[in-house]
Amino acid sequence: MRMWAFSSRTAREILRDPLTLFFGLGFPLILLCLLTAIQANVPVSLFEIERLTPGIAVFGLSFVTLFSATLISRDRETAFLWRLYTTPLTAADFILGYALPIIPIAAVQSAVCYTAALFMGLRLSAAVIYAVLFIIPVSLFYIALGLLCGSVLSVKQAGGICGALLTNLSAWLSGVWFDLDLVGKAFKRIAYLLPFVHATELERAVTAGEYSHILPHFIWVLGYTAVTAAAAVLLFLRQMKKQ
Repeated sequence: MRMWAFSSRTAREILRDPLTLFFGLGFPLILLCLLTAIQANVPVSLFEIERLTPGIAVFGLSFVTLFSATLISRDRETAFLWRLYTTPLTAADFILGYALPIIPIAAVQSAVCYTAALFMGLRLSAAVIYAVLFIIPVSLFYIALGLLCGSVLSVKQAGGICGALLTNLSAWLSGVWFDLDLVGKAFKRIAYLLPFVHATELERAVTAGEYSHILPHFIWVLGYTAVTAAAAVLLFLRQMKKQ
């Protein structure tokens, strides 16, 4: 019950910020429209709607990291979180209280992106529905990363690192904007050691109905999610013990 009350408060804090709604829902949609327009005039296979849509849906999750990191950082700086540490809330309550309200936002973000793509030429099929559902486990990594960053960074640092650095990493190392085969083997190896390209390839495989290609990428994403979430929980426990 305490966790659900805290979760409701987190949802209200997120939804009352109009910038959250714009960057979470509007900005990926704007990118989808712009790149589709470019594709119509200068055809590029990477920007075909079947490949572009899952890439934009995954890229949009980088803003989910920014939301969660900024919220936790702000709670820490205003001493709101420190006061909560003296309550019976457990570390699991905190993690779930911050994470659960963000999952529906990620799902809605993906649904909006795929729905818009249907009007731009994406064929409606069961695979599209599955792609929206698969964005939920993918979003868990981005949420966990936000929880981890918010636990150690200030609001200003979270805005800079998650808002600038992470969104650029998610863009350049995911294969959304350009084919990784074109930038050299070293760059491609680095990209495939990180979760961003695996998240994108996972969504592309689901959207294309190529289900046999899902598991290798899914394992990478789940592995990074588990490690990141564990680090976030350990940080929460460490901070709580200081109180």
